[in-house]
Amino acid sequence: MGEPAGIGPEVIVKALSDPVLRHKAHFIIYGMNELLHYAADIAEFDVFWWRDQYNGGRLRNYPHDVVVVDYDQYSMLGTAIRAPSKMGGEASMRFCLDAIDAANRKLIDGIVTAPIAKQSWKLAGYHFPGHTELFAQRTGSRRFAMMFTGGPLKVVLATVHIPLMGLWGKLNIGAVFQPIELVHQALVEWFDIPKPRIAVCGLNPHASENGQFGDEEERIIEPAILMAKDQGVDVSGPYPPDTIFMRARDGYFDAVVAMYHDQGLIPVKLLAFDQAVNVTLGLPIIRTSPDHGTAFDIVGRNRANPGSMRAAIELAIDLAVKKHQRSLNPGLVRSQGKR
Repeated sequence: MGEPAGIGPEVIVKALSDPVLRHKAHFIIYGMNELLHYAADIAEFDVFWWRDQYNGGRLRNYPHDVVVVDYDQYSMLGTAIRAPSKMGGEASMRFCLDAIDAANRKLIDGIVTAPIAKQSWKLAGYHFPGHTELFAQRTGSRRFAMMFTGGPLKVVLATVHIPLMGLWGKLNIGAVFQPIELVHQALVEWFDIPKPRIAVCGLNPHASENGQFGDEEERIIEPAILMAKDQGVDVSGPYPPDTIFMRARDGYFDAVVAMYHDQGLIPVKLLAFDQAVNVTLGLPIIRTSPDHGTAFDIVGRNRANPGSMRAAIELAIDLAVKKHQRSLNPGLVRSQGKR
């Protein structure tokens, strides 16, 4: 359910209020029944879920489409808080940890995370910069990347939650090569693109224009591209970041590798804010998320758009089905990759 004081409860209720979506899978909501009821009331939806009290994160078989595992020990959060808090951080972290544990034990097929408030996690004593890093640690994943898919774009990031001034300590050949490799694999396995075309952004204005505005393109990005090409990946660049997303929008590329957070997220949110989905690549489990934040300013006003949450749920279902199909036919992906 994410941050209890955010719009997570509202977008979950609105997305799952559609019986067509509910019939595509069984859903377990790690969250708070009280806040989901409140969200349903203000949106004028009938309650469509069954409640099970939190019992230490242990799951059992439920004969229901939607079950809320209710962490009622956090009920004192109520519906009045509209800001980050220590208790909000403790609750949203507990939801995440129990869901990840269930996925690691193969009790659930995928996780969709509603937005968290990073400040709440910090107040609660957790120093993860976001979901991505938490999931990577809890699943033992050393190679991972954040990808956003929405509208005509698929964008993967070379660096994630770091300040711009910190790029020079994090951006290296491996940091650029890894998302190229991971997104190539994802496009083949998850998105049925047997020969994906990948573009890589430059870091500097005009992709440095032959070294006039920096040497990161020649020193870091071009060697990473050559490494990927040596492995058979159809990748090119570095391209000026102010124009490459238009070419991807128009279908010349299947994905773009951006060097830092806002370089990749601004075009995605501009073109597909209410439909974009965040997918963590490189994990042994499926994890998707809407691309927006907690939106404290509109909580309780029935104004949150559930489009991105619904898209995240539908993509998680699709990926879970494909993962199951691959487990039944392991040779399928290998044969696709050779086309």
